[in-house]
Amino acid sequence: MNLKLIKELPELIENKVISKEVALSIEQYYHSKQNNSPNKLFMVFGVLGSILVGLGIILILAHNWDDFTRSTKTIFAFLPLLIGQFFVGFSILKKKSATWKEASGTFLFFAVGASISLVAQIYNIPGNMSSFLLTWILLCLPLIYLLKSNSIMILHLVFITWYACSYGYSFMNYGNSPWLYLALLALSLPHYWQLLKHKLDANITSIINWLVPLSLIITLGTFVEHEEALGFLLYLLLFSLFYNIGKIPYFENQKLRRNGFLITGSLGIVTILLIASFRWLWKDIIRIDSFQVQELYMSAILFLMSILTLVYLYLKHKVKSFNIFQFVFVIFTVLFFIGINNEIVPAILVNMLIFALGVVTVKIGADKFHFGVLNYGLLIIAALVTCRFFDTDMSFVLRGLLFVGVGVGFFLTNYYMLKKQKSKTNSLKQ
Repeated sequence: MNLKLIKELPELIENKVISKEVALSIEQYYHSKQNNSPNKLFMVFGVLGSILVGLGIILILAHNWDDFTRSTKTIFAFLPLLIGQFFVGFSILKKKSATWKEASGTFLFFAVGASISLVAQIYNIPGNMSSFLLTWILLCLPLIYLLKSNSIMILHLVFITWYACSYGYSFMNYGNSPWLYLALLALSLPHYWQLLKHKLDANITSIINWLVPLSLIITLGTFVEHEEALGFLLYLLLFSLFYNIGKIPYFENQKLRRNGFLITGSLGIVTILLIASFRWLWKDIIRIDSFQVQELYMSAILFLMSILTLVYLYLKHKVKSFNIFQFVFVIFTVLFFIGINNEIVPAILVNMLIFALGVVTVKIGADKFHFGVLNYGLLIIAALVTCRFFDTDMSFVLRGLLFVGVGVGFFLTNYYMLKKQKSKTNSLKQ
């Protein structure tokens, strides 16, 4: 219930803003809304309780493990799994609340992992971490849809990321790309789509809005097998795709902090460009003798996906004005291939591009009266100035003046915005 609104109802009635009948209807609406929705705090503690109970059972068994016979160990290995399946089945058949389903599903998820590891230890079954995680994930994937469980969805995203890192980044598997990660991610997306359609404003949807891009950012490096230089292009293309996805109405209409795609995309673009603004990167690292097919295919796919996203935004009339952030991937792709044989031109143009991004961001913040976006744009310019502080031969006086200029810009811009906002507020009151 919106307690703040309910508390203000008597004042609204007294000032004759609304009638008593309307106030009663509002109060009844929020009461019914509260009764029909699950207790979120209880759900969270239910999930945490399931995790703690599972871990406690494992610790108790581990303490006395060596004293048990092999048969007893096997029974104990399957016991948590059977208990978890019983409670999940009970939750489904009895159509229990979402709290029951989330708690029982979480318990079963960890019970599956515990049973696999215990059986492997009892019977000395060989294997590695990545194969163990893959088996665990595949066995628990159906729980997302059987229980319509958001906690299992979160665990799924975390564990497939862990699997991809274990398979692709480990020393023994270097050069192997975890293609199954993409399939596992795709299999979980229908549930995510349902959340976007029916629970767009829910906190759980906001969490997944962050987890999906973060998972892809962490794992993208596992697909760079031979040419690390192409990794810069791949990450820039991925961040640009995220930024454009963040402009889709499903995400753009949300509060900025809920739009993980837009924020990670914007920060990623700026970070990659700041790294690419140094001449040494083009001189020493971006030197490609022969292009590997895998990296080229992935670059082409990400480029095409960004183009298709832009076309979709254009058809939905969401590209109303030129936003250079949305077209950075085209500019940087051209500069990247120029930089293979020329180190000066790309470095200069990247610096100009960063400055343009900062100016555009300041303008967006000013147009929307958003101090966070405004100062983010100023920070981009300040970061560019800081980078040039370390690799130019300017005198310390000139460098100092540049920093003073940026600081004064911060102050004057925020002061102008605050003054403009106050004048707008006063005009609305009048």
